[in-house]
Amino acid sequence: MSKKLSWIISGFTASCLGTPVLALVFSSSLGSNGIDALRLHQPPYNLTGRKIAIGQVEIGRPGMFGVDKAVSNNRMVSLAAVFLRNGPVKSNSGVDPHAYNVAGVMVSKDKALPGVAPAARLYSSAVGSSKSMGQPEECLSAQHIASQNGSDVRAINFSFGEPLNRDPRPEPLLDGNALLTQCIDWSSRVHNVLYPIAGNQGKGGIPIPTDNFNGLNVAFSSRRGGIFNKVDVSNLAGVNEGVTGRLSGKEINLGIRRSIGIVAPGSNISLLNPDGKTNKVTGTSFAAPHVTGTVALLQEFGDRQLQTKQTNWTISSRRHEVMKAVLLNSTDKIQDTGSGLELGMTRTLIDKQNKDWLASDAYKNPKIPLDAQMGAGHLNAFRAYQQFGAGQFAPLRTVPAMGWDYRAIDQKRANLDYVLAKPLQQGSYVSLTLSWDRLVQLNDKNNNDRYDVGDTFSDRGLNNLDLYLVKDDTKGSSKTICSSNSEVDSVEHIFCPVPATGNYKIRVQYRKQVNQATQAFALAWWTVPMK
Repeated sequence: MSKKLSWIISGFTASCLGTPVLALVFSSSLGSNGIDALRLHQPPYNLTGRKIAIGQVEIGRPGMFGVDKAVSNNRMVSLAAVFLRNGPVKSNSGVDPHAYNVAGVMVSKDKALPGVAPAARLYSSAVGSSKSMGQPEECLSAQHIASQNGSDVRAINFSFGEPLNRDPRPEPLLDGNALLTQCIDWSSRVHNVLYPIAGNQGKGGIPIPTDNFNGLNVAFSSRRGGIFNKVDVSNLAGVNEGVTGRLSGKEINLGIRRSIGIVAPGSNISLLNPDGKTNKVTGTSFAAPHVTGTVALLQEFGDRQLQTKQTNWTISSRRHEVMKAVLLNSTDKIQDTGSGLELGMTRTLIDKQNKDWLASDAYKNPKIPLDAQMGAGHLNAFRAYQQFGAGQFAPLRTVPAMGWDYRAIDQKRANLDYVLAKPLQQGSYVSLTLSWDRLVQLNDKNNNDRYDVGDTFSDRGLNNLDLYLVKDDTKGSSKTICSSNSEVDSVEHIFCPVPATGNYKIRVQYRKQVNQATQAFALAWWTVPMK
């Protein structure tokens, strides 16, 4: 990799190998020891991302067959289109192996090394490696990708970022207000796109735009005993940084707000290089596209449900807040003992200090929804499919043990209750996730409804929503069993045991209005009903 690219691309190592095909398939990050996406490729699911558009923004771009000589002998990574920022590319210019590897995680059609969503339509934009290129051009590129496919792109992958020392603000901090960070939060809302972002905070990291609110930052896992179940020690976020505050705002998010949302495989991932040779890569760069590809699989399923007019299914399934809530709520935290009480989770994820989620402050402290290293847990594409496939249910009547919803809440009715139809089993775990957006608005100088270089954004702040599991007493009284009430996050997350068999309800509360009186949100829940 050239020196001029090294500061903005998520750290990775690579080496060419001659690993047998069977060994590559067996140890794949897409198999049951990884994110369990290969199962979704097969009958009866047959999900490969067909007709779903996803995006990629990087400094360079993957080569495209028919345009670039670098991939003239390799058609395994098929792209819908490639761009230089918001314009056409020049043949053989800006082609980057890193971008090609990242694209391969998402859409490779190679039988031995398939992508997460091999049939998805991938649009890729290269920002360019000139020193004059920066956050304005990166925002322009993201906007251009979001406008592709008839402005119907479901997720855009960011496997790169900006170091804080290149931010032009005086005394810049990771406070959510770098231009690119604000751009991500604005675009998420305006274009309805989920942004999975390589979570490189910490010393030597590339933290902008990981201080976003509306995207989904990804840490990477490594294998233990062949299973991706440990936060890799190479991840840059440190466990005690938020406690000491010494690096707050400079190498990690300002204050107590956590950066990492989810963990995905990223250590020794086998991929194809542009020349067709096998490569092994490591880094958050390759964890993030596992999440982006999973969105494509889920969205293919969602569109199938819409086309066949399934009950409990609406166009809300395409909302980025729903995707975020579903992905976070279906993560693996602790391996199920076989009783189903742990929600059928397939692995116990541990952090760099070998502690699991039950030892985290996120589990113990209701004001901290996400663990500093593990976020909500490890990506599991098949569990995400189960969570999403349960369908949408409104709080107007009782709801089943598993489901999701997209709705708005306002100050006139500050509480919305989702009453679970069946009693919950004592000793079982409940997983609940609430997701909503920070409001960032474009200061549109020429009123063309688009971001242009020179435009700025305004942070209108974050309305405060809280989440509760409440005992539903027949006498009308209610008691809070578990809660998530962060004052600084756009996510609330609960993972807690049910103390006694009985009736329960999920409560969403509009705690404090900061901007608009009405706030849209997504909610996902997974519980165990009494047998």
